[in-house]
Amino acid sequence: MSTFVQLHMLIPYPPSNPNRDDLGRPKTAVMGDAERLRISSQCLKRAWRESEVFEEAAKGHMGTRTKHVGDVVKRKLLDMKVKESLADKCAKGIAEVFGKLGSESKSEDNADKKTKKNDLVLKQLAHISPEEWASIDALIAGIAKTGNEPGEQDLLLLRKDNKAVDIALFGRMLADVPKYNCEAAAQVAHAITVHKVAVEDDFFTAVDDLNMGEEDVGAGHMGVVEFGAGLFYLYICINKTLLVENLQGDSDLANNGMAALVEAAATVAPSGKQNSFASRTRALYVLAEKGSQQPRSLAAAFLKPVAGADQLDTAIKALREMKDKMDKAYSKTDDGKICDERCEMSVTEGQGKLADITTFVTGA
Repeated sequence: MSTFVQLHMLIPYPPSNPNRDDLGRPKTAVMGDAERLRISSQCLKRAWRESEVFEEAAKGHMGTRTKHVGDVVKRKLLDMKVKESLADKCAKGIAEVFGKLGSESKSEDNADKKTKKNDLVLKQLAHISPEEWASIDALIAGIAKTGNEPGEQDLLLLRKDNKAVDIALFGRMLADVPKYNCEAAAQVAHAITVHKVAVEDDFFTAVDDLNMGEEDVGAGHMGVVEFGAGLFYLYICINKTLLVENLQGDSDLANNGMAALVEAAATVAPSGKQNSFASRTRALYVLAEKGSQQPRSLAAAFLKPVAGADQLDTAIKALREMKDKMDKAYSKTDDGKICDERCEMSVTEGQGKLADITTFVTGA
């Protein structure tokens, strides 16, 4: 039976635009007949993976998401004085292990910017583990030494037994070689505001420092940036049993990964428009739960948008009430619980510390 760890966080964002759509607007969603700000799970996971928190906790156990494995291989072979024709052929062979080749790239040699095929670039991103990079490097060294193309057995580079923490947590999908896919042990919901919002416009101008105003006294540049602000609810579910399995039974590494995820989720904000808004923020409330029962989000606590000046306290109360009501409705035991254990941190109430949450989670 799997052990699940669930995290419920309330995180305030001042005026900001950390996650934009294709038009540059803050992402939104409609819930409870009200527009909410939204930060996508993809954006959040990227920010966490790239953080110093993860780098320190999972040093030597982080994968690389890239389409450019072929370019990397060719460059390394050329640095080892391998002939370009052989380097190109070997780079293609190695890259094809991780997916189909032929991504389109823009040509800068002409005015109409026609697209052309780059035969060394994958069509889709591949998540490559440190163990797989080590196998690639060993194969490159062998090619440089012998001057021979790799054989079929040499190209068995993909590993099911890798120990990349980010792959174990967030999964891997290789469309062309599905047997090396990895099911994500962590599920991350899109963060949404607990209240209705209005996306606003920031009209700005920039001054030309060398314009003396002799001919033109106007601004050197004008523009508009859209932004929003709000209190976000974030839900994360981690299958601890699957995480340990994904990491080849390494419980210590799994705990390091979970601790990094907890700290990053509570302290690391996406980098979008940070120079414009400095929207560095931290979670003000965290509820952690663990047990073998079926996980569930508490987002329903905010189907009715939170209103009023005291939104944080109201949101905390709504979360606790929804938790208790779901316990009562779904519990199969006399104690009325649907989670074995819980731990809370509330900054404004002076309750708990993030270290308590981390210790609780890794002790699952």
